Order: sequence, then structure tokens, then C-alpha cells
Amino acid sequence: MSASSTTIANNRIAIELGDDGVADVRLARGDKMNALDPEMFQRIIEAGSALQRMKGLRAVVLSGEGRAFCAGLDLSNFARKPAEDEPSLTERTYGNANKFQQVSMQWRKLPVPVIAALHGVCFGGGLAIASGADIRIAHPETRMSIMELKWGLVPDMGGYALWRGLVRDDVLRELIYTNREFTGAEAQTLGLVTHVDENPRERAFAIARQIASKNPHAIRAAKRLQAGMWERETDAILLEESIEQHGIMRSRNQVEAVMAEMERRQPNFEDL
Repeated sequence: MSASSTTIANNRIAIELGDDGVADVRLARGDKMNALDPEMFQRIIEAGSALQRMKGLRAVVLSGEGRAFCAGLDLSNFARKPAEDEPSLTERTYGNANKFQQVSMQWRKLPVPVIAALHGVCFGGGLAIASGADIRIAHPETRMSIMELKWGLVPDMGGYALWRGLVRDDVLRELIYTNREFTGAEAQTLGLVTHVDENPRERAFAIARQIASKNPHAIRAAKRLQAGMWERETDAILLEESIEQHGIMRSRNQVEAVMAEMERRQPNFEDL
């Protein structure tokens, strides 16, 4: 990536914001295949908050250090009785989510596009986190699974909300009920992965830089529109489109810039 202008690092997460506006966000517990322990949950949420406040941010690439994107829950750290003062799972401690849901949902809540680069293993909670990204690039041999029913649990890190529109209903049911393992290549055919690539991080950065070169106001508006697409009725979507477009073009300078860009990109119809 380009020279870094902002760096945040701890023993669980590393963030580098380049001069191009692309943030390189890495799960940094590589010796444990980035498995999710309590500290990892907290650090990921803190990373999301830092990105929300980060000036100049245009796109995010999310990946994992070491041999895996994320192996899911570190069960050795959760085989304990919750503390008495620990919030119930039903408490909404992060807006519309609890702590475990927030680590996945926060990527959709970020105002800029997030591209996840997946390799090695992407199980359970790891897959939920990846599903929060706008776009997912996986190595074709990435091992993936919706793992929770193996432990007698249901997916509870936002997956049901995030998988809407990605996977056919009966296919999703089969993946959840059986917790069978599948590859990154199969995940693309199922709808859980956008692209497969031998170098998913490199591909993710190429996409992120392309996005970062666009009008940042339009990119953020497009993400807001996309976020409400599944909940709103047609009339509301049409009005929201108009509101966003009006906001982008309300200044004369912005209108002139958009028109100049449209003219520059006008195709030569004789070449089509």
C-alpha cells in the first residue's frame, strides 16, 4: 500500500491509513489463527470506532495476519461462566446490536466500503465478520464454515442479517443446519464470496484504490442507499435516491465537477 499517514496497533488489531485514503486493517493474533477471545472482540470494536472518526478515510481492506483470516471463537477463553455484571445477550449495548454482533455489523455501519481478503481458515465468527464487509475476496482454497451448530448454538454474530440477499434461502439453511465445510471457490458460487483470487489481499487493495479514486461523497451516499435497500419500500427508496443526489449536487462547484467527469468518461460510440 502507499506510505502510511496514520498507524494504530496493539496485540490484536493493526490499522494503517495510507495517503490514498485506504485503511489496511489486519486481525493481528496470527499465532492463534486470529481466533476470537474476549480481548479480540473488544479490540475489533475499538478499531471500528477509530475508523468511524478517521479523517480522510475512503475505503477499508480487512484481512488476517498469519495462516488464517479468522478461525472463529477461541473456545478455551469462553468455557467459563459469564460475570454477573456482564450484559445479557439481549441487551442492545451498541445501538441495535450486542457486543458479539457489533464486531460483524460495524463494517456495514462504517460510512465507507469495506473489502475483506480471506485466506486459510474462515470459520464461524470469522465468517460473520467477513460477511459484514461490502465485498469479499477469497483464496479459492480458503476453508469456510458456518460453524455454530457444531457446538449446539445458532449463528448469533449478525449473520442472519448480513446474509440476506447473498445466499439462496434453502442453501443457507443447509449450510447452517449441517455446518459443513466449503472452499472459497464454492463460496463464490453460493454467493458468500464476491471474487476468488490467488492473492486476495492484492485484489482487495486494487478494488479499494479504485473506490478511493471516486467522489467520496457519492461513494458514502451509495453505501447509505445500499444499506436501506432491503428494508425500505419502493417509494421510500426512490425518495432517498433523490435526497442523496440532491445533497451531492447542491453546490455549483460539485455540479460542474460531476458534469466534467461525465464528459471525460463519455464513450466514443463508434468504438462500441
